[in-house]
Amino acid sequence: MTESQSPASSGELLDQASRDPAAFVRLYHRHYDDIFRYCVHRLFERHTAEDVTSEVFLKAAEHIHRFGGCKESQFRSWLYRVATNEINSHVRKMSRRRMLLHRFRQGPEQTVTVCEESDAEQLARLKEAVLGLKPRYQTVITLRFFENLKPTDIAEVLGCSPGTARSQLARAIAQLRKRLKAAGVNLPAGGEANE
Repeated sequence: MTESQSPASSGELLDQASRDPAAFVRLYHRHYDDIFRYCVHRLFERHTAEDVTSEVFLKAAEHIHRFGGCKESQFRSWLYRVATNEINSHVRKMSRRRMLLHRFRQGPEQTVTVCEESDAEQLARLKEAVLGLKPRYQTVITLRFFENLKPTDIAEVLGCSPGTARSQLARAIAQLRKRLKAAGVNLPAGGEANE
């Protein structure tokens, strides 16, 4: 929220957005970058993230009349929930598509090997490790470490208590560490689930 916005003007904008497309466009401009960045961090592909972000705002525009909050921070959390659902739906569709293509080829998937360890390879290992987690763990890892949300904010996005968000984050970190260790990537000790 900018300095010129007051909570009242924010609430008024939310109220207007359900009736006035121009008001929704202002909300879109305020929140697009955050939601797009979240989609990129979850999906690791810019073009896919652009498509999913478009779907998020299309769904938000279609269903804004159902949004029951009066604060823009609540709207932002609602957008993260919509984005999480859209991302998970996209991942499920892509998994089914990959499985069908694999069956069609009836052979092992082609892999590319790289001789030297590079940033791109480490990013690929991180992506593989994160995408190997359960969707709810992918969500909490992305919200905490890529979006820099605090556990209380994550709890609001997930619609759970802060304690539940912290415990899910701790379990997600443990699972991610296990996967990265198996992939030969060593991480520093400690976690940030309680911050």
